[in-house]
Amino acid sequence: QVQLVESGGGLAQAGGSLRLSCAASGRTFDKYVRGWFRQAPGKEREFVARILRNSGNSGYAESVKGRFTISRDNAKNTMYLQMNSLIPDDTAVYYCAAKQSYGTYTDPRTYDYWGQGTQVTVSS
Repeated sequence: QVQLVESGGGLAQAGGSLRLSCAASGRTFDKYVRGWFRQAPGKEREFVARILRNSGNSGYAESVKGRFTISRDNAKNTMYLQMNSLIPDDTAVYYCAAKQSYGTYTDPRTYDYWGQGTQVTVSS
């Protein structure tokens, strides 16, 4: 089992920045993908970004590309999401997730483990 705990959410003004963290504990796997998703009220959970544990290869949703940066520190078993140039549409609960298989990175149904979520609110 893998346990994921997010932190770092909060309130920011449009144009501001926030940094989310996701700490993992329990079993870890060499073939290991970690991702960020978000869910706004009344909307489906959507992919934000993902990173491969070993290579650090990353990918982003078009809506956040150039503004958000995903990174990881394997020694700390922690993943980060640096969010810059925030806009009100970024307001959502942000979840970190993990899975053991490569591919289909944007579909939340393929992820095995989830954190409890952290609220991000961006005011205009």
